[in-house]
Amino acid sequence: MAQEAMAQAIIEQTVVSLARQMEQQVDRELNKLDNLGEDDIEAIRLKRVAEMKKRQEKMKEWVARGHGEYNEIHSEQDFFKEMKGEERMICHFYRENWPCKVMDKHLSILCKKHLETKFVKLNAEKAPFLTDRLKIWMLPTLALIQNEKTVDYVVGLDQLGGKDDFETSVLAERLAKSDMIDYDWSAGGKAAAAAPKGIRKGGSKSYKKTESDEDSDFDD
Repeated sequence: MAQEAMAQAIIEQTVVSLARQMEQQVDRELNKLDNLGEDDIEAIRLKRVAEMKKRQEKMKEWVARGHGEYNEIHSEQDFFKEMKGEERMICHFYRENWPCKVMDKHLSILCKKHLETKFVKLNAEKAPFLTDRLKIWMLPTLALIQNEKTVDYVVGLDQLGGKDDFETSVLAERLAKSDMIDYDWSAGGKAAAAAPKGIRKGGSKSYKKTESDEDSDFDD
């Protein structure tokens, strides 16, 4: 019971924090609308409040599904379980090296800011079937998955400036270019040189159930 209460408290704290951020964003937007009348501003406010309430309900659902945390999964079957029903999931295929640890640091930050996306990591050596099917040849590699299909990859650090001292915002913009996170482009970007989506040839992979993977949906 104590653990359940603590988990619920964490969920509520996360949702409240994000709700405050959204409210501040609404206020900033309203401050820019100097030429609108009071009725227009009130209509906009009411609309945004309704959107915020809907978003808060969605955030509660996301947190219950493991969003907001950067969790390690330990098998290929776990990968398919985590992916099932997710609109957006980022899986970091890693091994114990420095570039992967750098990627871990940034993903740990982004997962808390972007509840709309699930973030997980999987040791590539424990997933030979997946690494072969996804043609993963360099680590770290981020598999970007939408509705149970891989739509893009971030391979190594070249797309992030080619150095290990890149800022988290650079990775955020790269993920946003593939529609993997919600991103406010009006704030200005630092990753203009980052590679666009679709750098890997061969199209996306869809997932269907196979005999060898009881819980998977993985096939060409």
